[in-house]
Amino acid sequence: MPDAEILARIQFATTVAFHYIFPPMSIGLGFLLVIMEGMYLKTKNKLYENMTKFWVKVFSLIFAMGVATGIVMEFQFGTNWSTYSRYVGDIFGSPLAAEGIFAFFLESGFLAILVFGWDKVKPRTHFIATIMVSFGSMLSAVWIIVANSWQQTPGKIGETFHIVGEGVNARAEILDFWAVVFNPSTIDRLSHVLSAAMITGAFLVLSVSAYYLIKKRHQEFAKASIKIAVILAVVTSLLQLTTGHSSADGVAEHQPAKLAAFEGHYETGPADLYLIGWVNEESGETYGIKIPGMLSFLVHWDSEKPVTGLNDIPIDERPPVNIVFQAYHIMVAIGMAIILISFIALFMAYKNKLETNRWFLKILVVSILLPHAANQIGWIAAEVGRQPWIVYGLLKTQDALSKVVNAEQILFSLVMFSLVYTLLFILFIFLLDRKIKHGPEETGTMEATYSEQKTVFGNRN
Repeated sequence: MPDAEILARIQFATTVAFHYIFPPMSIGLGFLLVIMEGMYLKTKNKLYENMTKFWVKVFSLIFAMGVATGIVMEFQFGTNWSTYSRYVGDIFGSPLAAEGIFAFFLESGFLAILVFGWDKVKPRTHFIATIMVSFGSMLSAVWIIVANSWQQTPGKIGETFHIVGEGVNARAEILDFWAVVFNPSTIDRLSHVLSAAMITGAFLVLSVSAYYLIKKRHQEFAKASIKIAVILAVVTSLLQLTTGHSSADGVAEHQPAKLAAFEGHYETGPADLYLIGWVNEESGETYGIKIPGMLSFLVHWDSEKPVTGLNDIPIDERPPVNIVFQAYHIMVAIGMAIILISFIALFMAYKNKLETNRWFLKILVVSILLPHAANQIGWIAAEVGRQPWIVYGLLKTQDALSKVVNAEQILFSLVMFSLVYTLLFILFIFLLDRKIKHGPEETGTMEATYSEQKTVFGNRN
């Protein structure tokens, strides 16, 4: 049987990965709801009202799943990772508490008006509720990213925090709350995560709308939804390149071992950028197709400048290199595929030719898997790349485990969580499938006017 540390890490990874299916969709879809309802208020076109009502139903299902799966994660801090919680709970717990007080209650409070208030409050009041729900979902991401970013770049002892006590009684305490909030990696990681969430929400709308066009159902609804979502997809997929580059610059400065693992870079010196490859960790060699000096150029704007290699990092402070290398490169490849699909969809929507290209519509239907895969694999690259540290440079993962929970207990709970999550996912897919097949409400005014379509895309045949 694997030891308690391995099982605890698998359990936390499983619960986080399953939970993280839902927040990116709710953040991205929430933002799209603001756009859709705003267009209804501006044009008074029933198409946009019914569009908003349909996606609100999908949003509420996703939100419920996110809440149900998110609570479980925090319990593990007190069970499997109690040593970690005691040592850094004063710091890590602050943004988690802020997330619950300032974000979750804001989002869930206005959600009732969003879902049930259509005929009970004024249109502008309902629109404000939609904005607050969207803002709450983003604010929730802010505090979670703050907590996680502090683990990646905690700052210097004596500035952001200090250590109180000694030995087993030692713990970290906050000196400057705002220094924790604006730690060196917060902004880069937040912008990267939020743009990824926008892409996920946009591709959800693109996928469902493409399905309707294939089935020749709700076609005006589908075409209008695509034209809104594809613009967001194009803008945020390009934004991902910018935020990803900025984030990598931060990794180069604050987590050199992670950056070296991203590219399988062992010898300090000019660093190559691999397009695809494989790392032999025993020999310390990386094989594959590469662009010589490109990593140095991207980090320093000089292909001859050195980048710290893994051979200058103590062996017990290196992450599992090949896992990180593969995860990082798969994430980048998926990101490029998302940009390509987004631009093709934009071009076809601009030319009003989407509904006649069934092959591309089928690609759009399954394309929802791409941002989800990128989200999951990106977190693997970030979190495994931080190892062996649970708080970079301060506390190792092996030292953060609870001292009283044994492997058998963790294995039992892991099996139970896996069964419950499997059932929840089946239920989610079943309910989502029902909502999609039922579709939006049909009315006699479900036609976008010629002038509105022309305003957004022009008349193209």
